[in-house]
Amino acid sequence: MENQSRYYSFIIPVYNRPQEILELLDSMTKMTYAKQYEIVIVEDGSKDTCESVVQQFSNRLNISYYYKANSGPGPSRNYGMRKAKGNYFIILDSDILMPPHYLTEVDKFLSKKYYDCFGGADAALDSFTPVQKAINYTMTSLFTTGGIRGNKKQLGRFEPRSFNMGISKKAFEVTQGFDRIHPGEDPDLSARIRKAGMETAFIPNAAVYHKRRISWKTFHKQVNKFGKVRPILNVRHPETQKPTFFLPTLFCLFTLVSVVLAFYNPLFILPLVAYISLLFIDSSIKNKSLYIGFLSVIAMFIQFYGYGTGYLKVFWNVQVLSKDPEKTFPELFFDEA
Repeated sequence: MENQSRYYSFIIPVYNRPQEILELLDSMTKMTYAKQYEIVIVEDGSKDTCESVVQQFSNRLNISYYYKANSGPGPSRNYGMRKAKGNYFIILDSDILMPPHYLTEVDKFLSKKYYDCFGGADAALDSFTPVQKAINYTMTSLFTTGGIRGNKKQLGRFEPRSFNMGISKKAFEVTQGFDRIHPGEDPDLSARIRKAGMETAFIPNAAVYHKRRISWKTFHKQVNKFGKVRPILNVRHPETQKPTFFLPTLFCLFTLVSVVLAFYNPLFILPLVAYISLLFIDSSIKNKSLYIGFLSVIAMFIQFYGYGTGYLKVFWNVQVLSKDPEKTFPELFFDEA
């Protein structure tokens, strides 16, 4: 594989979101990569399918479309990779928009050194709504639980996320791809790839635009699940466990204690106010909007509370009480079709 030419297959599972596929495929028509690549769309048991949307792009893009019974994103990605023709698979979520230079940057990076797994960051476009920009900020900021989670000095430890994740055909064959757990299937796969002796890499110039179509309620549900799956991954891959995973839970406790103690002495609230102010100022500057800065503070509290409570609940049941994750939290696992 290292000496072969690189042929890329984009693997995109979709569930009841034809409009997202329309926007994603439209952005892919603008990519500047000169060589051939393919796009594999896997309809995961949708009632509102994107088949007619795919047909609109059949003359402009090399697309294959498959419909299968619902089994969740992990098994659907595996299905797509089994159908794909490439020797590199690039996994995307359906709510992604592609920068024109994306695949050119990926290929340039991989031409210098072979990697079996890679990924990039996510970013926001000016056209995104204020809530989307605020959530994007909290999901990527180093002042929250976001951040790149990898850099040029930590290539071997980078955990690509499945909204922007590439793996070699070799890595897929060795690991058999994604597990049924969701969310968390992407760091689980990254850990298994590293255990197999293969490297992961962060590609600095290969960000995608992540157009999260979520409300505050669904954002809380999403980050709560992120928190829940992490203790399960800690058990599966003890080498990935970090004390920092407790930070959202500790922040919730810190906030509660600060508010209670402030009734006795207002000075106790100052550290919390200082952190909120830092977050507000940083987001306002980066997004050029005081309003988005304010929304980012709301998103931060939702993120920390959702993740922190979810993590604590599963940590207690799985890591302390040693309960079976699938029996105790079946909502985090799909039945493969």
